[in-house]
Amino acid sequence: MSASENKAQSEARPWPSVPVAGVSMRDLLAAGAAANVISTPPRLPDPETARERAGHGHRDAA
Repeated sequence: MSASENKAQSEARPWPSVPVAGVSMRDLLAAGAAANVISTPPRLPDPETARERAGHGHRDAA
């Protein structure tokens, strides 16, 4: 390929002189993390913690 052909190809597909508006990698990663949190069901309570809370619930008035 000659130098003039190579130059013609590079002029056929020039890079945009103005940055293309898009989404930053930071925003993409944040969106993925948020989607992961939203789509993950809540954890089941720890059995030991559930037993402790059962004993410290509502007390009857004297």
